Amino acid sequence: MDLSAAVFLSLGWLMLRFACGELDYISYRQGMRLQGNFTLAGFFPLHYPDGQSNGLPALVPCNEGTANKHGYYLLQAMRFAVEEINNSTGPQPLLPGVTLGYQMYDICSTEASILGTLDLLKQQYQSPSETEADINYNNSQHAVALIGPDSSSNSFGPAALLGAHLIPQISYEASNEMLGNKFRYPSFLRTIPSDKNQVAAMIQILVHFNWTWVAILGSDNNYGLEGMKSLSEQASQYGICIAYQGVIPAYYKDTVQTMRTVVDKLLNTKVNTIVVFSSKSKLKEFFPFVLERNVTGKVWIGTEDWSASSLISGIPRIHTIGTVLGVSIKYTAMPSFEEFTIKEMKAAMQLSDTQEVFNNTNDCLQGTDLYSLARKKFYLEKYDITSSFNVYKAVYAVAHALHKALGCDSGECQKRNVDPWELLWLIKDVQFSVDNTSVHFDSNGDPPTGYDIVFWVWRGTEWSLKEVGSFNPHPITLTIYADLIDWHDTGDSRSVPLSICSPPCLFGHKRLQIGQHVCCFDCKACPSATFLNASEPTTCQPCLPEEWAPPKSQQCLERTVLLLPWDDPLSIALLVFLATCLLMTSSSAVILLLNLNTPVAKSAGGRTCLLMLAALTASAMSTLCHFGQPSPLACILKQPLFIFSFTVCLACITVRSVQVVCIFKFASKLPPAYDKWAKNHGPEFTIFVVSVTILLISVLRVALNPPKPSKDLNFYEDSIVLECSNTLSPGAASELAYVSLLSVLCFSFSYMGKDLPANYNEAKSVTFSLMVYMMSWMSFFTLYLVSRGPFTIAAHVFAILFSVLAFLMGYFFPKIYIIALKPQMNTPAHFQNCIQMYTMNKQ
Repeated sequence: MDLSAAVFLSLGWLMLRFACGELDYISYRQGMRLQGNFTLAGFFPLHYPDGQSNGLPALVPCNEGTANKHGYYLLQAMRFAVEEINNSTGPQPLLPGVTLGYQMYDICSTEASILGTLDLLKQQYQSPSETEADINYNNSQHAVALIGPDSSSNSFGPAALLGAHLIPQISYEASNEMLGNKFRYPSFLRTIPSDKNQVAAMIQILVHFNWTWVAILGSDNNYGLEGMKSLSEQASQYGICIAYQGVIPAYYKDTVQTMRTVVDKLLNTKVNTIVVFSSKSKLKEFFPFVLERNVTGKVWIGTEDWSASSLISGIPRIHTIGTVLGVSIKYTAMPSFEEFTIKEMKAAMQLSDTQEVFNNTNDCLQGTDLYSLARKKFYLEKYDITSSFNVYKAVYAVAHALHKALGCDSGECQKRNVDPWELLWLIKDVQFSVDNTSVHFDSNGDPPTGYDIVFWVWRGTEWSLKEVGSFNPHPITLTIYADLIDWHDTGDSRSVPLSICSPPCLFGHKRLQIGQHVCCFDCKACPSATFLNASEPTTCQPCLPEEWAPPKSQQCLERTVLLLPWDDPLSIALLVFLATCLLMTSSSAVILLLNLNTPVAKSAGGRTCLLMLAALTASAMSTLCHFGQPSPLACILKQPLFIFSFTVCLACITVRSVQVVCIFKFASKLPPAYDKWAKNHGPEFTIFVVSVTILLISVLRVALNPPKPSKDLNFYEDSIVLECSNTLSPGAASELAYVSLLSVLCFSFSYMGKDLPANYNEAKSVTFSLMVYMMSWMSFFTLYLVSRGPFTIAAHVFAILFSVLAFLMGYFFPKIYIIALKPQMNTPAHFQNCIQMYTMNKQ
């Protein structure tokens, strides 16, 4: 049954009893009522009801129950505040010339709170004469405000009824967040923080200790159910998983098995941290079932209603359940209040039962005298003082509002009536300090106060509270001094207990969720080129194209850029090598040019030698396109320049080899066409055609698909290779195939002349040069297929320069040697002698 239905049923039943004249009641036991110019009503739980009912409505007699120590001190706090205001002296009394009165109600149940509220409403619309006739003394003042009740469950009915008449209600312990709804409860205010703040404090505690696998228990009332619901809804936003939610029912014979089932399910979840959002009265009946199962080693997070209450700490063997952390109302010492309560107890002890004012004429709202309660000598605890201070602040809030309403700043308050609705707006705007504590209300009627974080300390079976931190809601700030906490049953009292479903994944491992809870997961390492962002623990995110990451990485790294810088030591060595090659080609060209008409120069090809040296020079110069960051021009020239220039050199050697072989081996068998070819510039034309063909292939390739500077991101995962595009394109393959074929032909014709006269026998040197050339390029291509980077680029440059050097040493250096050092061999006679000897040997 929802709240509204319950309230309406209760009201209907109570109105029926009003009509029968059964609830014609004003409480006037000793100390429960005080006359004054303005009366405050107070709802306080002076007893725990002994009887329970499964259905509504049911009014349990309050004064037949067990005395409630806490409720007694709450009521005394209101009496203390009223007397302090009435008796205040000094230059600026709060209500000069005006006294406050009170009428107290013993509220032990929801039904009793509704009944008391109806009694207050009855007084609002009852004429003075009727009241006077009923209570036998003259008091024309109705209650202008209500202080209480003590719990959220007992506050919903009064808040709805009094809100309809805009009668101010200030609760000291009703913390349910729903009561802050001003549309439903326009006249409700409180001096205790809203459960909204309490839930925030509990979540911050869980986050602080990294407790992500928790259970929540809530009492079967508005306080517990709404608190549990709010906590479970917000927990997921902080990565906290709720393994189990259980409702603690009211204790009846029929609910014993239900409580045991809750404990069993709690144990089956294997959580170590349990948040208990419960009223102390219901939790008192539940914990024995926990102790029945010998539950130990758990961490219990308590709400302000029970975490500092001796009603719970006094349960036998409760010290064995583990560690108890709790949220508690901020403590403010009230020394004068303690003196006041001691004085009341002494006064009660001096009175005999016959001196009491006793007149019980009503069986519904049971009258109670405070002296009988005071004689029980209740021990005043810290928990009682914190809640009593909330009562104290509530009374002062009404007094400050009356101060404004009556214009008391002038030194004397006006003598006039103040309607409750008028007082309501003034209470909402009050702002004052009591014992260095600021008191005011926000738009929801809530105080902007925080909590103390408390810890249960046990010395054997002796219980005490230790303050270990604090929580402030504006802004949300949690401070916990963990070194003050002695964790129970952990082996190490300084080691924070774990409460997780799965252990945290190692760095760079993503979570693979198991089941419905995000806190339960397996771990899988992130592969290379991905990283695990702390904000996305379930996904390995890919790195940017120019970044990389090793396996199990939490961040991406910048890739290394691979190129051959100009200032690299390897580059400097290659540039020296290039300069050496250029010096050799230029020196050889000068020597041959100066001796162009000698037999050695003519046997080497004459002017063709100069063309070959020019081609070798161009080949060597192409290496300059390999250094530094690739540019568009360098990419266009790099491969075609070398291919073309080296083709010219190979073409010259091939044609020269063909001529020598034909003259010495096939002179008698050559057709007339050969003579015409040889005499009509056939060799030069052949070299031209071969060279132009490769030039056309290169130009066509560059025109159709021009090479551009590019970044190879795929060859290495951690590096970027700066190179030119289309290095392995079909056009480049065509160029390579053409040069390879020409190289094979050149090698073949040169090898055929291995037995020619010494001065014309170039087979050995050319064959050696071609073998060195081919081996260097085969080595480079093998390296290029398995590696890229500065060393591979350097190998490419070295292959070009070594090819140039090979042809210089194999073809030109022997001739330079004869010209420079063996001039006697560079004569027509020597050449004629060599030819004659070759002819004689052939015969």
